Amino acid sequence: MKRRSRQRGFTLIELMVVISIIVILMSVAIPRYQASILRARETVLRDDLYTLRSVIDQYTLDKQKAPQALQDLVEAGYLKELPKDPFTNTRDSWVPVTDDSILSPDQSQPGIIDVHSGSEQNSSEGTAYSSW
Repeated sequence: MKRRSRQRGFTLIELMVVISIIVILMSVAIPRYQASILRARETVLRDDLYTLRSVIDQYTLDKQKAPQALQDLVEAGYLKELPKDPFTNTRDSWVPVTDDSILSPDQSQPGIIDVHSGSEQNSSEGTAYSSW
């Protein structure tokens, strides 16, 4: 009796087919993942800008003067801390917009009226984040 020992395992072709399928799935998944990360950062930026602008208006109406620096919002207790810009990953890159105009008749001192991102990048819509 001659025994044939059959080796167990995968052939080279089977391994190549499996690896090809994995590569195809990764080529579809990675761009979608990167796009979802970008959308998430843009959503965080919109939310942070909305919050900062709202807090600037609240500070101005409560104190009858506009904040002179964004740190004034933290010191007055309107924010726990300044949020990080999701594209520059720093708290110092926010670009405050100051104006000499008065928002209300009770306001005694002009100051910051708006804030923008300090990022030089363009959004998925084609506009600069610094213009949001």
